[in-house]
Amino acid sequence: MRTAELSEVEDATLVTMATAGDHEAFETLLGRYKHRIYLMALRILGSPADAEDVAQEVSVTAWRNLAELTDPAAVRTWLFRVTHRQCLAVLKTRRNHEQLDLDLPAPTADPQRVVEAEAGVHALSLALTRLSSNQRRTWLLAEVHGLPHLEIARLSGGTEEAVRSRLQRARGTLAHAMRAWR
Repeated sequence: MRTAELSEVEDATLVTMATAGDHEAFETLLGRYKHRIYLMALRILGSPADAEDVAQEVSVTAWRNLAELTDPAAVRTWLFRVTHRQCLAVLKTRRNHEQLDLDLPAPTADPQRVVEAEAGVHALSLALTRLSSNQRRTWLLAEVHGLPHLEIARLSGGTEEAVRSRLQRARGTLAHAMRAWR
């Protein structure tokens, strides 16, 4: 019964309860964002296994550091920022961290379409490697994960204007690089 009651409680109240040691409040809070944390990590990392590892690490980090959150109402943004940092740590350990996990046509599809799709994915991956790391992260968060500019600014520690500028430059560079694929 308590779980049903907690599901109606606002995030800020759950944060306060969790920092006081209420494990069920923490589980309820994390349950609200666990899927989005996983999806964000999956979009950035492209690996389900790595995304699960990041989601688990975010859970541990959140439990350990939730008391440091100065604005309990901003827990969603804070969790996404922790996720973003964990993903960056994973990317730093990879040799080839520029790969995207994009859906390709099934192998039984028209072979010519499969080859074209693979070439398009390769061209996009190559174009993404030519972006600055800030532009690439901003583009992935906006275009692949669908985060709004304000959320990306909070995750990156910058301003909304800087996000718009990076995204515009990234889109322009990618549009130029991908012009043959239009």
